[in-house]
Amino acid sequence: MTAAASTFRPWTPPRRTEKMSLPLFLWQSWRDPLQIWGEAHFRELYVDGASPLGRTLVVSDPAGVRHVLTDNAANYVKGDLQRRVLGPMLADGLLLTEGDQWRRARRIMAPLFTPAHTVRTVEAMDRVCRRRVDGWGLPHHSARVLNIDSEMSGLTFDILSATLFSDDLDGDAAGFEKALNHFLAVGARISPLDALKAPDWIPRLGRVAAGGDARFFKERVDALVARRRVRLEQGEAPDDLLTALLSARDEEGDGSGLSDHEVASNILTFILAGHETTARTLGWTLHLISRDRRIADILKAEADAWDRDAASLRDLIWHRAVIEEAMRLFPPAPAMIRQAVADDEIGGHEVKAGQSILIAPWVIHRHEKLWDEPDAFRPERFLPENRKTIDRYAWLPFSGGPRICIGAAFAMQEAVIALAEILKAADVEAVTPVEPRPIHQVTLRSSRPMRLRLRARTDQPGGSA
Repeated sequence: MTAAASTFRPWTPPRRTEKMSLPLFLWQSWRDPLQIWGEAHFRELYVDGASPLGRTLVVSDPAGVRHVLTDNAANYVKGDLQRRVLGPMLADGLLLTEGDQWRRARRIMAPLFTPAHTVRTVEAMDRVCRRRVDGWGLPHHSARVLNIDSEMSGLTFDILSATLFSDDLDGDAAGFEKALNHFLAVGARISPLDALKAPDWIPRLGRVAAGGDARFFKERVDALVARRRVRLEQGEAPDDLLTALLSARDEEGDGSGLSDHEVASNILTFILAGHETTARTLGWTLHLISRDRRIADILKAEADAWDRDAASLRDLIWHRAVIEEAMRLFPPAPAMIRQAVADDEIGGHEVKAGQSILIAPWVIHRHEKLWDEPDAFRPERFLPENRKTIDRYAWLPFSGGPRICIGAAFAMQEAVIALAEILKAADVEAVTPVEPRPIHQVTLRSSRPMRLRLRARTDQPGGSA
């Protein structure tokens, strides 16, 4: 199936043309880091210079990105800023750990995310998605306006609970969503004190305000781990990720397993880096579909042809292309910061030890030198016959190199299934011409709740047209 390129261009923040003062930089970093990017960042592959964070090199050249994330990855560690912001929740999870601690945990968990393990979750994912769609009551109503942010959060949380924790998380979805929303909106903002590298003993008001969120997650995850430990001792533990985390051993190392604290930190990492990012991806994907009827019709036909068989998931090529294009325009993690351990050179630019390196998918995915019509919604670019022209390091929704997201295949499979089940049942329509505005709050969220109208389809096979 072929089609002409789409011309829809979603709303994006204006780009700066003048250098920012320190107070304005600190204000925008706290309020919304998307506002710090200027025209030069989208036109130049390297932007090198002084910033309020010190000497900083913004790298958008795929060759330079590869150097940092893969070729010389050992020289570039996650900086103090990210650990200060996310450390209260994710201190010892895969996202923040470094060195031997990270390598050991990654070795232990890698077998749990092989293609064979991932494909085993297809049936459970589809069951959860159908239950969620059925719960909207579309067959009995002509249409419903839904808070898509909340619905996708609930859906991906239920999938996480069903596939990774055998529904042991069930019942806490609303509480988790409320606590996570508050943490991202308040506790995970970049404090001016962090940007200025003030001592840790000075309280960060956002982190103090979000202290209840951290306690909520800790109490529930600790209880989850304790319950599963008991079931393991009784020989009644289900075969899922949580059991595997508690049972896994470092076969290439000293044979040890993860501590309960490490297990809890990684559960929270999966909730933030898995549940949250996939929910946001689905929300932005549905928004884009609501604005492009041509793409919506292609997807509905493809969804109708899918028989819910795991093997035929590979036939949903437009679903995957649309999701990948949505992640290009609205990358779940808009920016990554690395800190040089030793002196180096990237693309002819000298890098000193301790210098900050910024790799921003938000910028790279919309860069004028890397993409044709970078601000246009054109999922055709990710179809199999076109995808080979895209540099691996010009598309980074899951990062890259040794630290590429361990659950990338799981997340993509989940998003494809969810989208197919939604489109089997409903037409997705915009409620207002006013578009949602992205904001960077660790992940890329909508500044206000995203609402869309889902109308029960009458044109699908077996429908009542």
